[in-house]
Amino acid sequence: MNRPIRLASAITVMTFGAIACSKAPDEAAVVDATSVDGDASAKLALPRSAAPEGARVYFVEPVDGASVTSPVTVVFGADDIAVVPAGDTTANSGHHHLLINTGLPDVTQPIPKDAQHVHFGMGQTDATIELPPGTHTLQMLLGDYLHIPHEPPITSDVITITVTE
Repeated sequence: MNRPIRLASAITVMTFGAIACSKAPDEAAVVDATSVDGDASAKLALPRSAAPEGARVYFVEPVDGASVTSPVTVVFGADDIAVVPAGDTTANSGHHHLLINTGLPDVTQPIPKDAQHVHFGMGQTDATIELPPGTHTLQMLLGDYLHIPHEPPITSDVITITVTE
């Protein structure tokens, strides 16, 4: 095995272990740690933030069933939870993630970052996104300071929009 990859893997495991040890057991979620060769080799506890009572996220725009042109302006709403940048450990807070044409990821792990899982880690409450013509589903998922969904997860309803040419 390549020495830099083993070192990076060891650093990752130690970092997640330190994070897990900094939280009480009732605040931790279990996630898979995957070895470099792809085999699930261990379970690590990562902290999960409790969802505040009544917290919710929703789309201000577009509305479900809307026909829009690209780029699409998306405005996020949130009630009973503060929207802050990633890394901010303020209680009862989180930041938005936009799920495009996909279902919820594993909510015990950090939210992936790719074309279907768009992060708004600066605490943004609106965005302009490019979408090709066609029908698309959108859903919001709030992540805590480590991009991990709250317990229970704070999600919006799934909306469907049509992008016209």
